[in-house]
Amino acid sequence: MTATFWQKVDKTGRNLAPFAVTVMMVLIGMIPVPVPGYAPVAPNLTLVSVYYWTIHRPDLMRPGVAFLIGLLQDFLIGGPLGVNALMLVVAQWAALNQRRVFLASTFALLWFGFTLVMAGAVLLQWLAFSVLSGSMLSIMPALFQGLLTVAVFPAVGWLLIRVHRAFLNG
Repeated sequence: MTATFWQKVDKTGRNLAPFAVTVMMVLIGMIPVPVPGYAPVAPNLTLVSVYYWTIHRPDLMRPGVAFLIGLLQDFLIGGPLGVNALMLVVAQWAALNQRRVFLASTFALLWFGFTLVMAGAVLLQWLAFSVLSGSMLSIMPALFQGLLTVAVFPAVGWLLIRVHRAFLNG
């Protein structure tokens, strides 16, 4: 075994960090919280992670990766397959198209950009679930989920920055 082999293993492990952290966000988002009515409005941590990694490491958060993570999330929550996958791919596309603006801006603008992406995700998810159910669902749970997600963005973003510095800047 050469140092080159171990360097490749190390690099591969580091490059898997965005995927692994985003899958962890899926799992953390599924932890039951003993608060009545919390489950439908729980923050979408997965979307925060996909947005962050798309802005900062688009080479490691490609549309296919976002799609697979969305399918995993759909499968684990027992929802219709493809809804979260579609939402994550569309959000990834939107963030990627404005990546240069976000990279050259302050955290406040990055947060505002996430707010816009989250608004689009809320509408897309609500529309998909309404179409799949065959009736016009209330948009209020989706709006509250969006607001909670935007509210936790700074804390989750801080955590993702720490992971980024620890694993991908070395």
